[in-house]
Amino acid sequence: MIKLNQKITPVTLAVSLALLSASSIAAEQTTQAKGELERIEVTARKTVENLQEVPVAVTSIGAQELAENGISVMTEVQQFSPNTTLQASRGTNSTITAFIRGVGQQDPLWGYEPGVGIYIDDVYLARPQGAVLDLLDVQQIEVLRGPQGTLYGKNTIGGAIKYVTKEMSGDATLNVQGTVGSYNQKDLKITGQLPLVDEKLYVGFGFATLNRDGFGSFLTSDLDNQDRENYNKDVTAARVTLEYTPTDDLFFRLAWDKTEDKSNAKGGYRLLPSLLTNAPVPDSVYDSYTSMPTWNKVELEGYSLTARWDISNNTSLKYVGASRESYSPTNIDFDNTSIRIFDVPAIYDDEQTTHELQLNHQGDNYKMVSGLYYYDGQSCGQFEAILEELGKSLGAPGLTREVSGCSNSTSKAAYIQGSYDFDDKWSMTLGARYTQDSKEAKVNNGLIFDTVYPESGWVPGYVRPEGDLVPTVLDDSEDWSRFTPRAGIEYQYSSDIMFFASYAQGFKSGTFNPRATTAEPAARPEVVDSIELGMKSEWNNNLRANVTVFTLDHKDRQYISVLPGDSAADLNQRLGNIGESTSDGVEVELSYVATESLSLDASIGYIDSSFDNVIDYDPTTGEAFDKSDRFSVSNTPDLTFNLGATYRMYTDMGDFVMNGNYYHRGDYSLFEEDSLLTQDAYGILNVGITWYSTDGQWSAGLYGKNLTDEQYMIGGYQFVTPDPTAPADVSKYTPGLGGDNTLIGYYGDPRTVSLTIGYSF
Repeated sequence: MIKLNQKITPVTLAVSLALLSASSIAAEQTTQAKGELERIEVTARKTVENLQEVPVAVTSIGAQELAENGISVMTEVQQFSPNTTLQASRGTNSTITAFIRGVGQQDPLWGYEPGVGIYIDDVYLARPQGAVLDLLDVQQIEVLRGPQGTLYGKNTIGGAIKYVTKEMSGDATLNVQGTVGSYNQKDLKITGQLPLVDEKLYVGFGFATLNRDGFGSFLTSDLDNQDRENYNKDVTAARVTLEYTPTDDLFFRLAWDKTEDKSNAKGGYRLLPSLLTNAPVPDSVYDSYTSMPTWNKVELEGYSLTARWDISNNTSLKYVGASRESYSPTNIDFDNTSIRIFDVPAIYDDEQTTHELQLNHQGDNYKMVSGLYYYDGQSCGQFEAILEELGKSLGAPGLTREVSGCSNSTSKAAYIQGSYDFDDKWSMTLGARYTQDSKEAKVNNGLIFDTVYPESGWVPGYVRPEGDLVPTVLDDSEDWSRFTPRAGIEYQYSSDIMFFASYAQGFKSGTFNPRATTAEPAARPEVVDSIELGMKSEWNNNLRANVTVFTLDHKDRQYISVLPGDSAADLNQRLGNIGESTSDGVEVELSYVATESLSLDASIGYIDSSFDNVIDYDPTTGEAFDKSDRFSVSNTPDLTFNLGATYRMYTDMGDFVMNGNYYHRGDYSLFEEDSLLTQDAYGILNVGITWYSTDGQWSAGLYGKNLTDEQYMIGGYQFVTPDPTAPADVSKYTPGLGGDNTLIGYYGDPRTVSLTIGYSF
């Protein structure tokens, strides 16, 4: 029997009831408003539907709204979605940290399964590397909150992010857009389409080059001829699409995309002075020290085929097949000093193939989505934990712990979800998915008493020894299967107001420890059970108020515990299912069209998340104990809100759109266990003005981001231990791995201003 956490806190209920009352009062006071709400269409349930008819907590941001807010990277979408974290991870510009409702993945190591699914045109991205997508030819971005286990399958226990590109219109078009801005930003985007056979065959294309100097610098490096820029950007992206419509009933799309990110490795900010060097804590949070090369690379490439057959007016068959691969050699300096205390050069190498066959059918009082899904992927990697200074203290020329391996997995699933209308008021939704997972893993792990890099030439003149340098410690396989249901009921109070209640379950795949030091067993899958109560409403066609109250129970959470070793050189980490957490919260999204010119938007998220139990075992006695008091749900502020306003002015010189928003995030921890890095609450102010020419060909936009220049952490490393007994005049921390005070922070973007000019032929 499934046991659910059905406790909704009094604060949550009070907030939700107050907001419901406020929306009703506001609706009664706006009967004279001249403007009207726009219809928003989403694909949250794998078919095109009106946002207000979908009993799912979903945020959709369209291409025009993205452009008029100057949004160019997918991570900025977090501002508009309550209880959502989308941030660039530590060390690189392209790896994403994604959390929704307290569920996500903090460690981006190969073989780990994410808790939030990322999709490009219904193609699943299995790894977080390269998932910080720059927006090119996008139609909309949808954020689905809560487990999406029936339609989207495993690894969507927190939710799903959908990146939807534009379908072609059939007309010949060419759009050129250039941007200049702070830190010598220089971007160029070119998109367009060309009919090869009128009303039958079209080709579309997109190209972007995105460049920016660093927000800071690497102050020292023991390598010559290194680019000293830190937090810079050097990205090239391309996309080609071929669409063919041989008849009114058939549609084919063949797509190719490639992205190359050559931005420098991101250096962290030392929050404590080094014990082993004389370098002080830098003056700027964007400055760093390093003993590593500063180059970095992320290469992504993918192919996809979409075929759709409209069998009848009510039935369609759709196939989506895709192949993707990524390769990323990266330099991560954990200690951020100019000597090799704790350097981690690494390689991530992933490839995947997916196939999905989907059948949609709609009857007089019901509709159904069903399908078959297959995934085959390989995720490989290698990293060297270089502890050269520690090795020298032991009388060796160096010391490196090398970890490498692969995780090969296949996943097969069948799913069905349908809605049935009992009458014009009441309806019901039922869904189910059955998934079979198989995973094989191999891990090599061992110590080398020298300084070793992953490849020859990693640093000038370095030649890697031939052969296997460390032993294989784990070579195993495991199978899992899971049935994930969804059930809901909807009540259409009026043509503009719908109430819904739902239960959904999702699971995150079991996995082996990619840092294993012994032949340890795989961790079991994680499971999330969630209950939602919600309202979708529109009032007088000028106020939209969507409210969701939720509670979720996150069981069998996977976590790596750091175990004591025989010496400071040991990096022993054990993966296991440690415990359970619960989250209760409320989400409110409001849109108010005050006049034809003025519109106001607000999104508010409140969440109360905590660990109920965390079971660990004493390595000496084997006795179990609960250490939940040392744990917090990371990357999850208790309060997020966004307040925005847009004013449109129509003149003989063209149309002007002026907007601004204030985005607030409450305080949050960056790590689960004994987090030493906590970001205090902060707010970001953004403003912009966009101009469209009267002939619709020219556009220009001036955008200011983070105008108050807030400094906020989005990632970090902690390899120190608090020492509460230390005198006030000495460090409150004892050194960790590598023998230094390694407490490092990575930060979000500072204040920037940019000017974008576009022309459409």
